[in-house]
Amino acid sequence: MASGTGQANAKRKPVFVKVEDLKPGTTGHTLIVKVIETTPVNTSSRPNRSRALLSRPPPPARIAECVVGDETGTIVFTARNEQVDLMEKGATVILRNAKIVMFKRTTMRLAVDKWGRIEVTEPAKFDVKEDNILSLVEYELVTVPDQGTN
Repeated sequence: MASGTGQANAKRKPVFVKVEDLKPGTTGHTLIVKVIETTPVNTSSRPNRSRALLSRPPPPARIAECVVGDETGTIVFTARNEQVDLMEKGATVILRNAKIVMFKRTTMRLAVDKWGRIEVTEPAKFDVKEDNILSLVEYELVTVPDQGTN
């Protein structure tokens, strides 16, 4: 689809956000973060009955919980499959189109799905503020009654 200026799908310049600005339920974030820690998660090896008839079962998903951060704070990032290889301790990465997912409906985690991208970049010059951990803040789902009926 062409626009009036003759450019087709011009790319927007990314707006980088800081870790402390992340809020529950938000998407489309672009961040530059350092990987502080990476912990592999053991996934269940329980067979899936619906795939039992197939000749080869799918390979198990690889998942790692990574603590990432910038000069404003840290958050837990959930890396899946090939993302795990990029999230090495000490690496600086750019997370594009990242989203906040709620873990157990109370705490925030950062994730990049198939619509996003992770890029390893040159080492950042900032020191990570490790005492502001956003994944430790618990949120509560609150329903607000409709104020229009009085």
